[in-house]
Amino acid sequence: MFIETEDTPNPATLKFLPGRPVTNDTRTVDFGEASAAEGRSELAEALFALPDVKRVFLGSDFVSITKAQDVSWGDLKPVVLSALTTFFESGKPVLAGDDEALKYDVAPEDADVVTRIRDLLDTRVRPAVAGDGGDIAFRGYRDGIVYLTMQGACSGCPSSRATLKHGVENMLRHYVPEVQSVEQVED
Repeated sequence: MFIETEDTPNPATLKFLPGRPVTNDTRTVDFGEASAAEGRSELAEALFALPDVKRVFLGSDFVSITKAQDVSWGDLKPVVLSALTTFFESGKPVLAGDDEALKYDVAPEDADVVTRIRDLLDTRVRPAVAGDGGDIAFRGYRDGIVYLTMQGACSGCPSSRATLKHGVENMLRHYVPEVQSVEQVED
C-alpha cells in the first residue's frame, strides 16, 4: 500500500492520503485527544498509541496527524505510515457504529438562513480547507452570529483565525446578509 503525504499550513500537522476512502462519506471526525477516540475509532486509537501524536483528524479520503512540538516529522512520519498501512490492510472499519458530529440547535425561524450558511460552507469553504488537511464544522447560529469549529490541520494553525474572520466571515456576510459575524468554538 502506498500512502502519500502533504504538508499543511500548520507545521505541526501532516496530511496522509491512503488512496482509499477513510470515513466513506463527507463526514469528518476530529479527535483532539486520545480519550475522544476510545470506542469510536480503532484507527485513531492506534495512532494515539504512537508517541508524540497529539491530534487525529479523519477526512473522507485523508488522515491528518498533529504531532508534539518537540519531535520532527522525520522521526514520526515512518511510524505513522506503518500504523496506517497496518490498519488499512486489516480491513477493519475506521469508525465504530454511526459516529455523528455534534448536534447543534437552530431556532425554527432561522432555518432558511442556516440552510444558506451550510450550503456555502459545504460548497465553497470545506473543499478548500480539506485541501489543507482540515475542516470547518458548523456548530450553530444565533442572533446573527455563526458558530464554527476548526478541525484537523486547521485546529491550532497560526493562520486559522485570519481564515475564519477575513475569509469565511466576509464570504458569509456577502452572501447571507443576516450574518453579522463568525465565532470559533472548541469541541
